[in-house]
Parts: sequence; C-alpha cells; structure tokens
Amino acid sequence: MLFTFLLQLTARERTRRSNRQFGGILAFVAGAINAGGFLAVHRYTSHMTGIVSSVADDLVLGSIGLALAGLISLAAFVAGAITTTLLISWARRHALRSKYALALLLEAVLLLVFGLVGANLTSFTSLLVPTAVLLLCFIMGLQNAIVTKISNAEIRTTHMTGVITDLGIELGRLIYWNHSKKANDIQFVRANTDKLFTHASLLGLFFSGGIAGALAFKAMGFSATLPIALLLVAMALPAIVIDLRRLAPVR
Repeated sequence: MLFTFLLQLTARERTRRSNRQFGGILAFVAGAINAGGFLAVHRYTSHMTGIVSSVADDLVLGSIGLALAGLISLAAFVAGAITTTLLISWARRHALRSKYALALLLEAVLLLVFGLVGANLTSFTSLLVPTAVLLLCFIMGLQNAIVTKISNAEIRTTHMTGVITDLGIELGRLIYWNHSKKANDIQFVRANTDKLFTHASLLGLFFSGGIAGALAFKAMGFSATLPIALLLVAMALPAIVIDLRRLAPVR
C-alpha cells in the first residue's frame, strides 16, 4: 500500500490529486530546508527575488564582491533547474518510470552533502559557508523545477509569493458579492475552490515545514538534514527500483 502510494507520487501519468500530494510534501520539505538553512548560513535561498534585488543594490553601492556572490547564487539556482530538466529529458527519452524520481534522489544526496559541509562550518567558515549557500540554491532550483515540470507550472513549492497571490485572488472571488444570482451570467464571479484549497494547503505546509525545520536544526544541528533526505529517498526509490528490475539483464 505504501509502495503504491509512493510510486503514484512520481508516476509519469499525472492526476490533480497526485500533483497536490507531491507538491504538498515538497512544500513542507522546502519550508524545512529554507528555515533550517537560514539558521545555518543566515540566508534564505529558496527564492531569487531578494537575491536579484540585492545584486542591484550592491552594484549601485559599489559592493562588487557582494554583487558577484549574489550572481553566483543565482547561477547555482539556475544550474539546479537545468539539471532537473536534463535528468527528466534523458529519462523520458529512455522511457523510464523514474524520470521525476531521479532528480528527487539527487536532491536527497545533495542534502546529505550539505549536512556534511555544515558539520564542519566552524572549522573552515570562510570556505564552507559560501559552499553551503550555493548548495542550498542549487537544491532549491532543482526542486522548484521538479514540481514545475510535474505539474505543468501549476504548482510552486520553494517560494510562496505566487502561491499567496493566487490565494488572494481566489479569496477575492470568494467574498465578491454578485449582483446577479445566475451562475451562467457572464459577469458572475465564482471562486475556484480547488485552487483555493491547493494554494492554502501549500502555504500551510510550507509554514509547517519551516517550523519543523527550524526546531529540528535547533535540536539536532546539521543532522536534521538526514530525515528530510530519507523522506526524499523514500519518494524516489519505488520508481527507480522498478526501472532497475526492468533494465536488469535476464539470466
């Protein structure tokens, strides 16, 4: 039963339900990584809006080093998205069931690498802090691209700006007072309750993940990356196992 559920999360054939479930879990993961990562390196790495703005400010203020660091962080995020696209395209070409699972497995491995890097931050701060920031940016770009590809750009999980905007739009439609009571009236405003539920769930799970990630990091330090990585591995393994069995040579 659990194997089937996990397999459906990364299945090639998508449904709105599986997209919501997959996106919800990864929104929780993104919230945990973002909040825990901030406690580790004192930077939020899940969205690029602030980084792009800070690059512009640093350039104007003449802080070329900080501007360059921001550009490198942006490049790491883009590289993560590129990597996801390459993995999915390669897996689709070879008709693999694990075309989404491969990127999830890579994210899990990189989280463990981040944990190892973080465990030594106090020893090599000047070298490992920038490395940790770039790793987190790459991971966030990787994950955001996975969900974007799997849901045809309907769901985002690593940043909440678009989610909150769409939530506000649907809430506005929900409370709008229609002069006409006829649902078929061209000016009748109706809220999309499915979208409303989806965006509210994503926001709630991202926030819950942030609390969980911050608490876990506070209590466990960089070992907090381990349960998150294991969750991603559990989501990825069913599809990968099926592909490995299919591709294994017959004796």
